[in-house]
Amino acid sequence: MALTNSNIDPSTAPAQGTPDTVPATATLLISLASLPPQQLEATLTNITLAFHDTPGSQTILVATPDSTHSIAADTSFGALHLLPYTPAAPPSINLILTATDYLNTFKLAQTHQATACVLLGAECHSLTPQAIRNLAIAVTTSNGDLAVPRYQIGPNEGLVTSAILYPVTRALFAARPRFPLAIDFGLSLRMAERLATSAQKFIATNQEHAILWPVSEAVCANFTTTETDGGTRTLPQPASTDINALLAQIAGSLFADIDARASFWQRVRTAQAVRPQLQDHPFRQIPAEGWPDVTPMLEAFRLAYTNLAEIWSLVLPPNSLLGLKRLSVTPPASFRMPDALWARIIYDFILAYRLRTINRGHLLGALTPLYLAWVASHIILADNDTAPEAHIEAQAAAFEYDKPYLLSRWRWPDRFNP
Repeated sequence: MALTNSNIDPSTAPAQGTPDTVPATATLLISLASLPPQQLEATLTNITLAFHDTPGSQTILVATPDSTHSIAADTSFGALHLLPYTPAAPPSINLILTATDYLNTFKLAQTHQATACVLLGAECHSLTPQAIRNLAIAVTTSNGDLAVPRYQIGPNEGLVTSAILYPVTRALFAARPRFPLAIDFGLSLRMAERLATSAQKFIATNQEHAILWPVSEAVCANFTTTETDGGTRTLPQPASTDINALLAQIAGSLFADIDARASFWQRVRTAQAVRPQLQDHPFRQIPAEGWPDVTPMLEAFRLAYTNLAEIWSLVLPPNSLLGLKRLSVTPPASFRMPDALWARIIYDFILAYRLRTINRGHLLGALTPLYLAWVASHIILADNDTAPEAHIEAQAAAFEYDKPYLLSRWRWPDRFNP
């Protein structure tokens, strides 16, 4: 169902601001997450620098849920038209964009007749003006539908993406953006509408903070995806250190999306072109703060091997359980999670999620110590001079290679039961 003005619930519509002062020729809407005053001012400065040479007929609209009273008269931002708005729901978690963010953005784009949108998430003040401009160009002058930034991050950052989100998205949807769940996106108007339509389904069932997956949405719609240079960026940190809850939320949403789109990704497909092809950013080989201590991760894995063996046996086939048994007695210095074993583990967890082999909450909780084992292995490899990005690419290739296993188990789940 297309989301149009006629079927938007007026009670959830954003504040209208002062439409009569918005130039009719405005084409780009930049929607900001809620930011502290100093970060908001820094972000507006970067946006101004990003579009300092924009013709006067192309006013940039900047929507923010934060008060702009203290900066409204600042002539430094004269090229921007600020649009304060009231979110339709309480602010979402700061790690990712959620259903509410996408719905709000599309409504604002409709109200103010924008033809493309850029969403910037928490800590967006750390984005360079060029990174912001890259997202905008990709969905305006380059006629793209979805622009996904490729960030330059440290070797021990974004590891949920590296371990699960990137290889699974690449293998199943033949899409190669390195950060499929980025915290910033560029959207054409039709892409914004598609995401808003999906968002409205979640919000109708009181799931305002549900995670949407823009890359799979774009691929399934045969929309154009562009990967842009995101440069360095500060990634927001969770308010809680509960990795179990965070991983369960993100992995559970991904697994549900895979289940919902099974008829699509099961088709034989070639990789969708991601344009333009960027040069890989070299990771900083040693974090400034040094490598994390992997001992607690390995201890958590070994403890889980003792306590969760029964649950894992309901999800994983004998060969995978044998591989985990070997890892449970491997000394830290030589601890390595084989790429093929990790790919098979994630695929079997996706299958168990679909089949409800066990309670989904328990299932996702049982994934955490296995993820920590992968992280420990990744850090040990990097500390022994394996380029982190090379390992991540090899891991993604293993997921691609093993996709037929997932297809077979999905279609005939009983065939491989022990």
